[in-house]
This record gives sequence, C-alpha cells and structure tokens, in this order.
Amino acid sequence: MRVRWGHGLLILALWSACTGPRLLNPDDRFGHRYTGQAPDGRVTLTLASPDSGASWRYPVPTDTVHVRPGPFRPDLLPAMQAVPVELLIKGSLPDACSELDSVAQERTGHLLHVQLWMRRPQRRRCRPVVRPFRFYLMLADSLAPGSYTLKLNGRVFTFELRVPEE
Repeated sequence: MRVRWGHGLLILALWSACTGPRLLNPDDRFGHRYTGQAPDGRVTLTLASPDSGASWRYPVPTDTVHVRPGPFRPDLLPAMQAVPVELLIKGSLPDACSELDSVAQERTGHLLHVQLWMRRPQRRRCRPVVRPFRFYLMLADSLAPGSYTLKLNGRVFTFELRVPEE
C-alpha cells in the first residue's frame, strides 16, 4: 500500500495536534496579563489610590472568575506542593464615576472569602454607562492540590487544583 507524503503529513499533523500539549486560553494561564484593553473589550483595572473625599462604597458586580494556578514543581510530591494562585475577576462598573476601591481576603481551610469594593463620589452626578473590566488578584496564600470554594462578594464559585498529568 502506498501513502502519499501529503496525506501522511496531514495525518501526522492531526495526530500531533490531538496528542500535543494542551493550549490554555490566555485568561486561564498563570502570569499572562493584558494591560489596557483586552481582546474581549474589557479594560484592565487596578485599585484606585486611597480616597480622601467623601464617597460611597459598594460591592463590585462581577460576571466571571478565572482561577489561575501557578506551575507545579515536578520534583516534589503532589501532596507537599502549594502554588500561588491568581484570580482574574471580570465584571462591569455601573457608571463613569465608579472605580475599584479595595479588596479583602480571608482563608479558612478550603474556603476562601474575597470582598472587592468599588467607590463612587457622594453628591456627584455620574453618567450611567456600563464599563466592563478585568481585575487580577493574587491570593495571599498558596494553595495545595484539592477542591476549594471561593465566595466573592457573596457569589459562590467552586474549583479544583490538580497536579498536571505528564
């Protein structure tokens, strides 16, 4: 049976694409960050400097959360490893005046509590415009493999950290 080179290369390319390393969406990759406006149209925000004026504080409305674990070390046993974890939080600010104010995080075992606050000046008229954003938050503690529950501004997200199979 003769196989033409063109067909053989196509089969090899398809096979390697299926069995090659898994490519992650940039939003799921640890360490990858967009500055300014990302391809999804969301602007990357940071916490605003402390406010000396009078302002109202509210929990930030969020849409999605991407859990982005750091790399595991292959030379250590999985049960002994803990890796840094970054959250990519996506949401929308409700008007032209609101800005990210502060964040608080607390961990009890496998339960993580995160509060993300925005602020809006008092006695100021603000144009109502939806402003989609992304915010990167490095968790204070490194996490070991296992199942976790994240409570972000009252919303519950579950995730699992697994050591990648080689």
